[in-house]
Amino acid sequence: MGDIDSKSILVIVESLRPKQWIKNFLVFAGILFSKNLFNFPMLLDVVSAFFIFCLSSGVVYIINDIADVEKDRLNPLKANRPIASGRLRVRDAKIVVAILLPICLVISYSMDLEFFLVVISYILLQILYSFYLKNIPILDIFSISLGSVLRVVGGVVVINVEISSWLFICTILLALLLAISKRRYELIALDQEAKNHRKVLGEYSPNLLDQMLSIVTTSLLVTYTMYTISEETISRFGTKSLVFTIPFVLYGIFRYLYLMYQKGFGGSPESAIIFDKPLMINVALWIIIVLILIYL
Repeated sequence: MGDIDSKSILVIVESLRPKQWIKNFLVFAGILFSKNLFNFPMLLDVVSAFFIFCLSSGVVYIINDIADVEKDRLNPLKANRPIASGRLRVRDAKIVVAILLPICLVISYSMDLEFFLVVISYILLQILYSFYLKNIPILDIFSISLGSVLRVVGGVVVINVEISSWLFICTILLALLLAISKRRYELIALDQEAKNHRKVLGEYSPNLLDQMLSIVTTSLLVTYTMYTISEETISRFGTKSLVFTIPFVLYGIFRYLYLMYQKGFGGSPESAIIFDKPLMINVALWIIIVLILIYL
């Protein structure tokens, strides 16, 4: 790489897509719902796992951008990305990957063998998605969802705790909701150019994706409701009051659907969470109430 200056570093950081890192907060699910959030050694391990997933996902984003550089240059939504715009040369991007990827693997291996295997699985899944799975209808959406599940699994194995299978199902459904909404946004926003941008979009229609969204949102709400009233949950936390968090989940789903259909946030789910104040406040209130009910 040429001379490294602050501008070059900022471009590299941008190519790692830090706005996407909000998804990596899923690694905290295990420590939160295992009632170990205030166990400092465990919390330190999960924070480390969070940064490993941020770095790993960032490396995969660069690999994906290298693979799609020509297509991205034709896409008005992606043409300004560092690699597509030429602000980060492909050669330099490959060097960044060659440096950061081994760092991720070495640190994750030093933390925990099972966590290392999860990180390896996540990276391989994302690479497989970038070069193959993203072109297969249905499997492309499930691949994205599995990536979210692996984040949760990583946060669980790094502190060696168990977490309810209900929450894993909720994670899958939530990830499917975000993935389907993103596909729908791309299909509508790109219109006639959709298939040229992403081959798999030619296999979808707005009606099909709307039906998928209907199934997933309903399943997510039902699953979360069953989780809050299950005997396992009541026994684990010693309270039946988690049922009172359901209105926040319901509002969150409705608000996100409103932002997707009416405000065009479907292409960037993380932006909806970061920049929409009502949704951000709702998520914060849900977290606070869950903390109070579980820990107090």
